[in-house]
Amino acid sequence: MPALAHLPADAPAAEILAVLDRDGALLLDDALPADEIDALVAELRPWVEATAPGRDSFTGARTTRTGALVARSPRTRPLVTDPRILALCDAVLTPNCHRYQLHLAQLIRIMPGEVAQAIHRDRWAWGRQMPGIEPQVNTIWALTDFTAANGATQVIPGSQAWDDDRKAEPGEIARAEMGKGSVLVYTGTVFHGGGANDSAEDRWGLNITYSLGWLRQEENMYLSCPPDAARTLAPELAALVGYAMSNYALGYYTPPLPPGEGPETVPPEYALGGDAAAAGSLGGAELLAEVVARARKTEGV
Repeated sequence: MPALAHLPADAPAAEILAVLDRDGALLLDDALPADEIDALVAELRPWVEATAPGRDSFTGARTTRTGALVARSPRTRPLVTDPRILALCDAVLTPNCHRYQLHLAQLIRIMPGEVAQAIHRDRWAWGRQMPGIEPQVNTIWALTDFTAANGATQVIPGSQAWDDDRKAEPGEIARAEMGKGSVLVYTGTVFHGGGANDSAEDRWGLNITYSLGWLRQEENMYLSCPPDAARTLAPELAALVGYAMSNYALGYYTPPLPPGEGPETVPPEYALGGDAAAAGSLGGAELLAEVVARARKTEGV
């Protein structure tokens, strides 16, 4: 049976990326201290315990998936903007977009008695289009120990190079066994799936994923984290959630106000009110200039 590579959480990004390119997945050990994990679990527990199990075999009859975590859980937010993970997103995603975005943030609890999830690719959320483009960087933060017995994620190293229809043989499947506080990093193209929980304990994994900014997010962040909640976020997190232009003409909106009572074309930051006066009303040429300026600032041009 193959094994996933383990690297220290402070390994250089280039070293992490080399393994991610080769295997499509790896484990970063001891990324968060135990006391931070315990505090995060305590904060999330009321939401998790109120979440109903899945409704089909894929989501799991003994699995819960708790979302809206950016709005609900302040302790989740630093993980969403963890610079070690964003450095990987910069390398993997920005060759194909001006801005990447938070794709989803959810707590996946696999409870005792759950069977193994079907092996799949996360990128299939958009169908089987875009061959040759990696649309996602994904993480699962271990909020409990991950073991083969309690449902450690199944991952097929190197399968990012496979055809969509290839089926994994049992001997090709590795398990993401890791200690509490470690994190599984994997691409949207690698084959994987939740493991069966044959133990007497829950397995908690915080699934935080990122995608190209011109794709629709799996979790609708504008509903999970509406403007009233997004106004409380740091600007960089609000932008990552989606309150920022993704590219020319991607993301602007018109406030639906009575005639003459509001601007006509504004970037999404306008909804947060923090820079409403500066945002103003943007026409097509002005909007392009604004997006180009922001892209240059982001890229350090």
